[in-house]
Amino acid sequence: MRQIAVYGKGGIGKSTVSANVVASLAEAGLRVWYVGCDPKADGSMTLMGGRKMETFLDRMKDGAPGQYEVGTGFRGARCMEVGGPLAGVGCAGRGIIVALQTLRRDYFQDPPDVVLYDVPGDVVCGGFATPVRQGFADEVYVVTSGEFLSLYAANNICRGMRNLGIGVGGLICNSREVRNEREAVAAVAKRLGIGSTGFIPRHQVVRDCENAGRTVVEGAPSSPMADEYRRLARSMLDNDRRNVPEPLDPSELRSLLKELTAE
Repeated sequence: MRQIAVYGKGGIGKSTVSANVVASLAEAGLRVWYVGCDPKADGSMTLMGGRKMETFLDRMKDGAPGQYEVGTGFRGARCMEVGGPLAGVGCAGRGIIVALQTLRRDYFQDPPDVVLYDVPGDVVCGGFATPVRQGFADEVYVVTSGEFLSLYAANNICRGMRNLGIGVGGLICNSREVRNEREAVAAVAKRLGIGSTGFIPRHQVVRDCENAGRTVVEGAPSSPMADEYRRLARSMLDNDRRNVPEPLDPSELRSLLKELTAE
């Protein structure tokens, strides 16, 4: 069973990438799970035809943890959303370990081929580090763009993985169409000592499919963008290189990007 955690700066498109990778793997006939660890609980919606799932923590609050919802989405992909507390109240990471332990106990006795954990934000919170810290996921990918703040967050995530002794499979560039973006992300990945796993171009079809409650793989299966996600999924499956990263000093990161994106 491949257990993959995907991290990235908020708003960078991490859940879009994760859902399309899961859809690509399901389309290829693999038994695959999507586990959303974001309190917003919206990452699985495109796999579930636009439907927002009830979360594990919502059911726990109702006193019926044994009745939590596990959905079956596109091509049989199984989906679960951990959820979180009300906005502004409590710690979003506290319920993750309970949810993941329950999944392992009740559903993974017959292991699926791939489990993908979609985890929010920088690894500055021990709760959100749970999938890797507790050994539920054993490989990590970081979604970024070529923008400084996105790569700054990716570098910070890699610093967290370094502290945990966790190997990172690579950076995935979800393009924002900044100058020399592919080269910049590849250069940062090289300096971190990890790989550059994939490059997803910016395209209107992604937003059109999300508005329709579908992944690109389902909503526009013949499009070049669907093929980009399929290539990324295959690259992740074929990748056996997972190195503990060596994070950059922020000033070193800024200097590197300044050099690479200069006119």
